[in-house]
Amino acid sequence: MLDQALRALAEPRRRDILLLIQHTERPAGEIASHFEVTRPAISQHLGVLVKSELVSVRRDGTRLLYRARPEGLKEVMEYLNRFWDRSLQNLKDAAEAEERRRGNSE
Repeated sequence: MLDQALRALAEPRRRDILLLIQHTERPAGEIASHFEVTRPAISQHLGVLVKSELVSVRRDGTRLLYRARPEGLKEVMEYLNRFWDRSLQNLKDAAEAEERRRGNSE
């Protein structure tokens, strides 16, 4: 699922859609009204986001409502945090080495 999510997030418009539906369910037509592309193009983007489990879809009568799934981003966040954690450790190690170097030169 991580690979699908990363591929879905690679498209800037999909990231914009996620932000738009981050806190509010919206129908595809309303989502499409925020973009200068066709409604079918937005529907395709939504399909990719649903398939990658980054977005949930709920039927309300004849409408489909879309909403971002924060839990769908969990695996992506865990993956990216591994890089951040390593960077923080490298920074800590460098700061400690510099502190030791300054302590030895004084």
